[in-house]
Amino acid sequence: MIVLENVEKSYLRKDCRVRVANCMNATLPGGVSIALLGRNGAGKSTLLRMIAGTARPDRGRILTSGRISYPVGLASALHGDLTGAQNARFVARLYGTSSQDVCAFVADFAELGAAFHEPVRHYSSGMKARLAFGINMAMEFDTYLLDEALAAGDAEFIRRSRALLSSRLQGAGAIIVSHAMGQVRKLCSMGAVLENGQLRLYDDLEDAIAIYERGAAA
Repeated sequence: MIVLENVEKSYLRKDCRVRVANCMNATLPGGVSIALLGRNGAGKSTLLRMIAGTARPDRGRILTSGRISYPVGLASALHGDLTGAQNARFVARLYGTSSQDVCAFVADFAELGAAFHEPVRHYSSGMKARLAFGINMAMEFDTYLLDEALAAGDAEFIRRSRALLSSRLQGAGAIIVSHAMGQVRKLCSMGAVLENGQLRLYDDLEDAIAIYERGAAA
């Protein structure tokens, strides 16, 4: 379970302050896959980082239970000066997991070949996506945080990634940011819409999608 209590968060963008959370209160149940929907710039990625603990709210607090993954996606926090293997070992140690097991899993799943032992700054965006997703899936979490994580890579990698994620979600929950409604419908059973600093949960995923699409078309 993830509980947001009076959470406030804003940041500067082009000399304009953007408010991501405005006294936000919400309770996200555990063991459920929730689609986090909202316009570009609404603050979905920032909210995921706050839930993961890699960003702090300006005010309020976020209470979590169980093991929560780091947000994985196109803008994942990989260290460019470290190799893929070193990134994998670092995250494994951070979560108290066997670095040897994580590296073996990632090397097999991400299929980076010799590049796995080269600095990440030399990777293409697709290679970074495969590495980040592989590291995340190498460990078992109670809640997975995914930020457009299945939007990069070739068709075969996306197929394998979806199959692996679906397997992980048999025994865990997730908060998934995606603009692909077909993917959302396959993976999620609930929805949450982030708009104007407020987060509204919907037990019916289709209700959340309808609210999001109406707002996106406005």
